[in-house]
Amino acid sequence: MQTTHLVILAVYILAMLGIALYFLRSGKLRGGDDFLFAGRSLPRPVMIATMLVTWVGSGTIIGGANFAYTYGPTAGLVFFAGTPLGILVLLLAARRIRRASRHTIPELLEVRFGIGVRTVAAVVTTIAFLGLTASQFVGGGYVVSLVTPLSATQGTVLIAVVVTLLTISGGLFSVAYTDFVSAILIVLGLFVSLPLVFAAVGGPGAYWDGLPEQARTFSGGLSALQLLGYFLPLFLLLLADQNMYQRLAAAKDEREARSSTTGMLVGSFFVFVPVVLLATAAAVLMPGINGDMAVLSLASEGYLPAVLGGLILAGAVAFVITTGSSYMLSGASNVAYDLYTRFVGDRVSERSKLVVQRLSVLGIALAGLALSLFFPTVLELQMYSYTIYGAAITPVVLSVLFWKRATTAGAVAALVVGAATTIGWQLAGTPAGLNGVIAALPAALVALVVVSLLTKAPDPERVAAAVAAPDTGAEADASK
Repeated sequence: MQTTHLVILAVYILAMLGIALYFLRSGKLRGGDDFLFAGRSLPRPVMIATMLVTWVGSGTIIGGANFAYTYGPTAGLVFFAGTPLGILVLLLAARRIRRASRHTIPELLEVRFGIGVRTVAAVVTTIAFLGLTASQFVGGGYVVSLVTPLSATQGTVLIAVVVTLLTISGGLFSVAYTDFVSAILIVLGLFVSLPLVFAAVGGPGAYWDGLPEQARTFSGGLSALQLLGYFLPLFLLLLADQNMYQRLAAAKDEREARSSTTGMLVGSFFVFVPVVLLATAAAVLMPGINGDMAVLSLASEGYLPAVLGGLILAGAVAFVITTGSSYMLSGASNVAYDLYTRFVGDRVSERSKLVVQRLSVLGIALAGLALSLFFPTVLELQMYSYTIYGAAITPVVLSVLFWKRATTAGAVAALVVGAATTIGWQLAGTPAGLNGVIAALPAALVALVVVSLLTKAPDPERVAAAVAAPDTGAEADASK
């Protein structure tokens, strides 16, 4: 533990809490919509930053770094390639997503397929986001234990408290603006570290020669299907990630939504490329370490100056806090809009929605903390959650946006088959060493297409309504 690292981390956490306190006292939150969408008033730089760092988290700085450390730079880039490719698809659909502007993904599905599909999707989404929130708590606790005298468990509790306060205080307002500060910290720390670490390795030539022979191959020793199994979960999750759809809905207009998505596309390379290079450089400098520590060890083991190492470690915590708060906020919206508002009544006041969302954030935090304390291998749950969400929900969401022939029966079939295949594949012990997405995605797509074609075509008016701007008059009246 270095005092410099501890001071930098403490300053960062205090700054995040200061931003949260500002928005708590600012009076900007007038109801549930403001809590979720920040009044649809986020400036473009803040929009880009919150979209970018919402997507990256412990899965990048720990899980993704581990993958690159183990399998090499080109395989690491393939692993992360799902992000820019997924953003390109979002870019094509950004205006349509902003125009539809629903509170949650299940609400979007209900307009097209009915309440049954919405309920099933809400359950799948909430469970997935609970697991992802727990994984951020664990990842953050691990980093805190490296910097402070706290144990990993105590660090997990600290991160859970900070993330919960940030989310409850100002909703997307506090989440987005802390994301903006965190994005600057993360990108600065990663890029300044690159030349210093490569100098320690001995330059690009020594870096490449020092990599294990397997890591110098394109696939890192994985088969094509195995590599595809690592690429697809991130790609599929991004295509229908409720966080991304809610961020696009929070843009001022369709033009801002599209330009912010373009900014996220460019910004993604400023995160993932340095992570891959730093992690694989660590494989040369520190062979045989725990891959989860690939990037973090560069800071903690003295390969970087103390101040820069502190920035990297604080950046790792920033990854965790921003992603954890986003999943908590998004999961709370499922409880408030897909369960509470839908079944209590559409004319519930905006203040009531705000209270329910804040209570939901607290509930998710407690459940996620319990999960993280009793199931320390939660990063495996993270990838498992990615697969369930991506294989079951993503095909149905994309059918709303791009396939008019999809029917309610087809959507239900895709949800059930995608989730069931993922679970069955896991219980079977991941045959042939392949991730479940290799089987679950084709099964869900076949179920969606075949069942839709065998059932009656949907009402054209309902198809159009799913991607049209919603009528908010009732909600406006209810909030008066």
